[in-house]
Amino acid sequence: MKTILSLLTAIVLLTLFTLGCGGYGSGSGSGSMAAGAPSVANPLVPNTATAGSAAFTLTVNGSGFVNGSVIYWNSTARTTRFMTSGQLITSISAADIATAGSVPVFVRNPGGTGIYSNQSGQNSNAVTFTVQ
Repeated sequence: MKTILSLLTAIVLLTLFTLGCGGYGSGSGSGSMAAGAPSVANPLVPNTATAGSAAFTLTVNGSGFVNGSVIYWNSTARTTRFMTSGQLITSISAADIATAGSVPVFVRNPGGTGIYSNQSGQNSNAVTFTVQ
């Protein structure tokens, strides 16, 4: 009787340990870790525009860009095309440069997915685009 009780105790403890370590012995999961913080080089290309001028393509050079990085223009996410780990491009409309002012531009790398979803995306430094 003592042997059966010891065996049952061992099974219960093993089950509790397994559940506490990820459930049913599954110590692995899937997902992607968040990319590190990118860095934007100054100047942007182009780095100035005349208020009221036509739309253009903005090139952001830097480092640490990944597929899924997003350019932010005046705190608004823009459709971004990944070129290389050092270059991204986006379209800037005529409405974006209708009035003079300074526009902050930065890049945000994607956060983690799956089991890494608690890792948020990281922002680069901000660089100023000048609308004259």
